[in-house]
Amino acid sequence: MLSVQPRIESAKLMAWLSPFIAIALTMLASSLMFVLLEVSPIKAFEVFVIMPLSDSYNIGELMVKAAPLMLCATGLAICFRANIWNIGAEGQLLIGAVVSSYFAIQAGEDAGIGMITLILMSGVISGALWAAIPTALDRFFKTNIILSTIMLNYIGLYTLLWAVHGPLADPQGFGFPESAMFADAILLPLIQEEGRASISIVIAVVIAIITGIALFKTLPGFIVRVYGEDKAAARYAGFSSNKVVWGVMLFAGALAGFAGAAEVTGPIGQLIPSVSPGYGYAAIIVAYLGRLNPFGIIISALFMGCLYMGSDLAQIELGLPTAITGLFQGILLFFMLACDFLINYKVSFKSKALPEKPVLPSSADSELVTNSDSNK
Repeated sequence: MLSVQPRIESAKLMAWLSPFIAIALTMLASSLMFVLLEVSPIKAFEVFVIMPLSDSYNIGELMVKAAPLMLCATGLAICFRANIWNIGAEGQLLIGAVVSSYFAIQAGEDAGIGMITLILMSGVISGALWAAIPTALDRFFKTNIILSTIMLNYIGLYTLLWAVHGPLADPQGFGFPESAMFADAILLPLIQEEGRASISIVIAVVIAIITGIALFKTLPGFIVRVYGEDKAAARYAGFSSNKVVWGVMLFAGALAGFAGAAEVTGPIGQLIPSVSPGYGYAAIIVAYLGRLNPFGIIISALFMGCLYMGSDLAQIELGLPTAITGLFQGILLFFMLACDFLINYKVSFKSKALPEKPVLPSSADSELVTNSDSNK
């Protein structure tokens, strides 16, 4: 019989080692997958891990992938710390990309820093407003945030598709679902001459560091952590539930919206249907791989960006399908959750106890009782 009991105290060292254990188990399971695909595991891991770091161009592409992951994961980590299960970073990113693209196509080559600021802020505000929808439904109608944010992801996706086929489509694009290329004046500056990496990665790292300091060294961060650990204790201490929920959700939406704006004004330079290959969903894995710590998320986002970059290279070098990235992410999340479960819970096997047989009185005991009654 399987018995699951919470541990009295979880090992802090194991909590930090669990991401590395999960990565090791993922590599082991992936090796079997590569063998079944008739691909050498050593060659596969060389393509996935070594080649993305082989030259400055590949490193730049890695940073292109890591920037939106880092921004979305930082916001989600704050939500998860408050025990608010926001799964809507993907939709918030897409809406940020759509709204910022609307302003971007209005700009000409003479646009200045004011226009760039307007474009980025429109992404931030629209992402926050998109996150406000499930928050309002939760606060006023007690709906489930998980379900409402997931459904809004699909609404955001179809809003994007409507935009690139309709009002934001390039008039001279021969019917292709994409906007016109944005003016060079409003594109984010590049951090290296070779490649597409823009200052969005620098901004993402700075935001993650500031968020980490705020989470662990300020009163608002303390309130978020207390609320996530014990809502009853937070209410007893006088902390406002509405302020916490609204604060973390709007913050996460703003970062995801900024990620969308930075994508269209950075490495892509226009609005296209594939503006996000699932960054908002992958950010959930990045947040947990970083232990819901913004400082750890910087490292985990770079690692996940390496997997995205490795997946692109695997298509060229090994002929593997694009779905391999999703497989990696799914296996990694499975082992990550399994490690966390075993850290917090103790699993044991017990044999099913048989019911005890009733003890019947012996003949000697019966005679003793009879003699005692006769003496009375």
